[in-house]
Amino acid sequence: MLRCSCRLHGISTGTMEQTNAIITHRIDIAPGVWIIHVAPDGWELPEFEAGQYAALGLPGTAPLCADVERDSDAFSSSDELIKREYSIVSSPKEVGYLEFYLVLVLDGDLSPRLFCKREGGRIWLDETIEGSFTPSQAPDDSNLVMVATGTGIAPYVSMLRTILTVDEPRWISLLHGVRHSIDLGYREELMSMERLCDRFSYFPIVSRPADEVVRWPGRTGYVQDLWTGSVIDRAWGRSPAPRDTHVYLCGGDAMIDAMMDLLGRDGYEEYTKESPGQIHAERYT
Repeated sequence: MLRCSCRLHGISTGTMEQTNAIITHRIDIAPGVWIIHVAPDGWELPEFEAGQYAALGLPGTAPLCADVERDSDAFSSSDELIKREYSIVSSPKEVGYLEFYLVLVLDGDLSPRLFCKREGGRIWLDETIEGSFTPSQAPDDSNLVMVATGTGIAPYVSMLRTILTVDEPRWISLLHGVRHSIDLGYREELMSMERLCDRFSYFPIVSRPADEVVRWPGRTGYVQDLWTGSVIDRAWGRSPAPRDTHVYLCGGDAMIDAMMDLLGRDGYEEYTKESPGQIHAERYT
């Protein structure tokens, strides 16, 4: 499935008629990267599973952030809603709002408009929540490896907030690759989970350490280097194998293609409706 790439169309009669939700909380965690809580206005959120997604939207008349105003002629200015799908970060256990982890794409149609929205701002939120990239695709007793690049970590935070327990019986590892350490969203929360849960391990990795203002003391390279570097083997005291481990991949095409190749060599197969394998992939484009 694709994320933040499809363009849906809707008929509008005005901004207020188009928006049905309110941004109740916002945290800017890095330049062009932020977290928002979106609460429905006058309606109730449907039930959903961790790992699913919902669409956000704004009309083309919504203002663009300052960084793209000089090129605003290239952007839509109609009343038509611009919609994109984003993975939900909040757990289904958290009621009343949905949390999203967003990145500013300067030549995108929606994110330069979303970036202008502060707390109290109105937004459109789809009343339908969809997606099959969920923990229920794997057996309940299966060990889990979650691999992400950038904001692809979003569905995993929802999953971990939902399924992880202090006395977790399964082995679960999260591998997160970013260019710069400032882009390691939810790092403190994930480190806390790791301290509390003996069977959960978190492995962040940075691909451009030379750009760091302060020297990055952690692992460097690409997220697939963590798999080939056997960090999971050492954390678990054993090697993950297709017979007892499912692997989730979420991020850009390059990472997913590289991981598919590596996992295929180790005997893993992609999960489909026709062939329930051990690899679950969600592509962000």
